[in-house]
Amino acid sequence: MRTLQPTLFDEVSAHLPLFDGLSEEAAERLAAGGYGRGLLTASLRARLRKAGFADMAALALASPVELMAVRKIGPVRVSAIRAHLLRELARLVPGARAGHDSSATDRRRLERLRAMPGERFGWAGETCADLAVKRCADIRAELNIPAADLDRIAAALTRALLPERPRVPSVAAAPEGDAAPEITRARERAELLREQDRQWDAAAPEADIRPGRVVR
Repeated sequence: MRTLQPTLFDEVSAHLPLFDGLSEEAAERLAAGGYGRGLLTASLRARLRKAGFADMAALALASPVELMAVRKIGPVRVSAIRAHLLRELARLVPGARAGHDSSATDRRRLERLRAMPGERFGWAGETCADLAVKRCADIRAELNIPAADLDRIAAALTRALLPERPRVPSVAAAPEGDAAPEITRARERAELLREQDRQWDAAAPEADIRPGRVVR
C-alpha cells in the first residue's frame, strides 16, 4: 500500500504498467493463460473483461490508473491483481519473480531516473530520482510551484519511464482455420470463462456479498 502522503514517484508509478521489461515470450504466455486461476471474483473478472482487459497480459501492461477506472477496482485490488500476475508469471517463466516483484521494478525505474539531471525541473545539483522520492507536497513547497506544474513534471517523468510495449498476438485476431493449437485452446478457455462470468452476473444480486455479511 502507498502512503497517505504520496511521493512524486508514487504518482508517476500509478501511470506506468504494472510490469515493465516483459519479454514477448512472457507476455504471450500470460495471454494464453487467460486470467489464470483464482483472480478476484467472477463478477470483477467480468468487469475487467468488459473494460477491455482480456487476459493476464493485458492486465500486466495496464497501469494502476487504467485498472482503477474499472468500477470496484481500487488500490487494494490492484495490489491483488499484481500479486496474482507475479505468481502466474513465476510459474510460467522460471526466474521471472526476482526481476518483476515490486521492489525490483521500483529499483529499476529509480535507476533510470538517477541518470536524469534534476536541473531541467529547477532541482539543481540532484537527479530526478532525488526529486521523485520526495513527497509531492514538499516538492511544491520547495520549488514554489502550483499543482499544475507538478502534474507536468510527473507527466514528463512518466513519459521518460514508459517501457517499450511487447507485441502480444491477440487470441481473437487469428482466423479460426489458421489458429495454432495453443491459440485455439486459449480461445476456447476464454469463451468458457466469459460464459461462466455471464452466468454468475445473471444470478448474483446487485450488491457484493462478502463473507460474514448478511444480505437482507
